[in-house]
Amino acid sequence: MKKILLASAIVLFAGLNAQTKFGVKAGYALSTLNSNSDSFEFEGLKANLESKSGFYVGGLVEHKLNNKFALQGEIEYANLGGKAVVSANGVTVTEKLNFNRIVIPVSARYYATPELGLYAGPYVSFRTNTKVKMEVSGAVSNQEALHEGEKYLEKYFDDGLKSTEFGLFLGADYNIYKGLFLDARYSFGLTNMIKDPVDGEKLKMNFLQLGVGYKF
Repeated sequence: MKKILLASAIVLFAGLNAQTKFGVKAGYALSTLNSNSDSFEFEGLKANLESKSGFYVGGLVEHKLNNKFALQGEIEYANLGGKAVVSANGVTVTEKLNFNRIVIPVSARYYATPELGLYAGPYVSFRTNTKVKMEVSGAVSNQEALHEGEKYLEKYFDDGLKSTEFGLFLGADYNIYKGLFLDARYSFGLTNMIKDPVDGEKLKMNFLQLGVGYKF
């Protein structure tokens, strides 16, 4: 009897294992910080939020339920954030806000064809560190003052923003050769990232990811 059970367990494990794939992925990320005061102008001073380019790299595990449906979990390290641009009297200060995060997406997948997978699901992300880079155009900059400004903003964001963020994402990938695939997705932040908002202020983050991966 033990031999029968052991043989059945081996067959079951082999069947499950055949339906489970692991993989790696990496690519380009374009992220945007969205606020209920994205831009303003006052007495010649202009300020607005813009998108920032970054990257992501990570791994995945996919388990196929059948030929059409699957579940997938991932873990990524992503360089996200945005840019704040302030200008006045011909001088422009650009603040590149790098919000480096660990992102964990979980998705339900539908294979429209054997090569084309469509998916959607929730994600949670955790802050790893914050880096700010300030650049000045239109005037000679004081590097020491810029460095102090960068440190001040990094502490401001670390203290004032939540370390955890939730959202939803949707996307598609296409297998181009054996396990090699192209991937595109868009993620919508649902969390107000500000810890203690005043007067209803909000800050959320959306990001587009375009990349390549390989499933083993």
